[in-house]
Amino acid sequence: MSLEVFPVRLDPSPDALDRVETRLQNELNGRVRNLQLVLHDRGIVLRGLARTYYSKQLAQHAVMDALDLPIIANEIEVG
Repeated sequence: MSLEVFPVRLDPSPDALDRVETRLQNELNGRVRNLQLVLHDRGIVLRGLARTYYSKQLAQHAVMDALDLPIIANEIEVG
């Protein structure tokens, strides 16, 4: 699967993160529900629900490609 996510170099405002969340939800085709990108002072925390560990990994790599911020935790639950 090839995700067409374009890098976003941003001042991570809440509106910008919302736009990235929406774009990633579309790119992931529903593989991760309720995807949230939570901004902390050191980077981004991923939250949401995935059916498989593969989907969780896809989401993490999509965020790494989309944002120029470190991921400090992937809290996407698998179940």
